[in-house]
Amino acid sequence: MQRLFALRGANSVERNDAESILTATDVLMRELISRNQLTPEVIVSCIFTLTADLDAEFPAVAARALGLSRVPLLCSREIPVPGSLPRVVRVLAHYYAEEGHDPQHVYLGAARALRADLDSAQ
Repeated sequence: MQRLFALRGANSVERNDAESILTATDVLMRELISRNQLTPEVIVSCIFTLTADLDAEFPAVAARALGLSRVPLLCSREIPVPGSLPRVVRVLAHYYAEEGHDPQHVYLGAARALRADLDSAQ
């Protein structure tokens, strides 16, 4: 039996330019898809957020280039909490998998510090 799961992930972005945002998002999504053995057909939706210092491109552009053209994607601004980690793209992805599946969240680059408690953040 299948059920709905949610995955979290984040990656740091080198600079506020389109290429850096797209590259960081591409790496994040490829790792999320690989670790969880996902295909576009099982992904229900993805919500991307960017920190306030990133506005040169939509992260959804990178996801579409990976074949998620029929998946609803949304981009939003992360809450600007004082002292929070700068230049971060985050994703919350919803997908269907078999009951008993163990979601593997993905935290890369400097964003590993956001969830160092997770094994998959290493």
